[in-house]
Amino acid sequence: MLEIAIVGAGPYGLSLAAHLRHRGIPFKIFGRPMDSWQNHMPKGMMLKSDGFASNIYDPEEAFTLQHFCAERGIEYADTGIPVRLETFTAYGLAFRERMLPELEDKQVTSLEKSGDGFILGLDTGESVAARRVVLAVGITHFEHVPQNLAQLPEEFLTHSYRHKNPEKLRGRNVVVVGGGSSAIDLAAVLYEAGANVQLAARRPALKFHNAPTGKPRSLWQRIRHPQSGLGPGMRSRFFSNAPQIFHYLPQGMRLEAVARTLGPSAGWFVRDKVMGRVALLLGATAESAEIQNGKVCLRLRMADGSKREVVTEHIIAATGYKVDLERLAFISKDIRSKFRKVNGTPVLSSNFESSVPGIYFVGIAAANSFGPVMRFAFGAGFAARRVADSLTKAVGRNHASVPVSRAVAAK
Repeated sequence: MLEIAIVGAGPYGLSLAAHLRHRGIPFKIFGRPMDSWQNHMPKGMMLKSDGFASNIYDPEEAFTLQHFCAERGIEYADTGIPVRLETFTAYGLAFRERMLPELEDKQVTSLEKSGDGFILGLDTGESVAARRVVLAVGITHFEHVPQNLAQLPEEFLTHSYRHKNPEKLRGRNVVVVGGGSSAIDLAAVLYEAGANVQLAARRPALKFHNAPTGKPRSLWQRIRHPQSGLGPGMRSRFFSNAPQIFHYLPQGMRLEAVARTLGPSAGWFVRDKVMGRVALLLGATAESAEIQNGKVCLRLRMADGSKREVVTEHIIAATGYKVDLERLAFISKDIRSKFRKVNGTPVLSSNFESSVPGIYFVGIAAANSFGPVMRFAFGAGFAARRVADSLTKAVGRNHASVPVSRAVAAK
């Protein structure tokens, strides 16, 4: 039986695996490396996170994004130079090759309880037994489409998660619904790809991060608005650097903070790609949609109460991701029924362990327990260290409990 199985090979899974490997803890990691970034983000996109906050974490910081860019001759700065999607994806794949050559590019298709551990079924037909399982599935499975649009067939409605190549929509009429980073970024790259795109957002104005001035910040600015992995400001600094303290806040306070912090906004570098170029429908709430004469009619309620109809060929719901453990269908119903949940998300211990002993969650699924930083790659460093500490102790207890005669026989 394996000691540990990691499901997912994005920044969180790779970071944890690198920490376990450094400690000599036996594990296996399954998943397509950087799958969400490589196959479900639009080409041409750039990350909102600064360069220093876009690392995958090995315990010695031997292979940061800065190291990777230096090796490849790619322009890099801790702040001020946006990180291209293609750069971050290539970095993740290089991290895998250098740090985790044993990664198995296999998909976990089932997870069931068995004795004192779990059985993982793989898409190859194999089965693997493990005492503990860490779920680092990221945004996979959690794409959110509003109910009033969800009835449309896929020919007329897709989620932004499905759009890797904007070129496929060249020359087509498209409405992107949403006002966050994914919606604004996607509208920008669709426009550049030659699509006739409109962006419909509930907010009366789009929000963008402040562009860097290029000037040194004063001591007062650095004190009042300290830099952090989530951007400048005292609140962002707390969420970035103190997820362990965040975990002990009252549940209601945690849920409100996650819901309200770092709301819909795009990087400063996207502003000029959208404003004055992409047709904007602001203060517009999507109420319903139906198919008429081979096209989709989207009905909007405007901020002043008026109604508006937009006829288009396709709607893209860039409406984010919503964690719901019931959507992890590869986990057996028996296990899912035993998870303690709040708003569909797992209730986690201070070590990221769920109410089902031996199953851990990291990444976006851990946000309600450890804060908004779990929605970003920057949170992978804390999660990897914390979970690795917990698993190291657990594995040590297991080995200590094995009788000497069995331990010798095993050798």
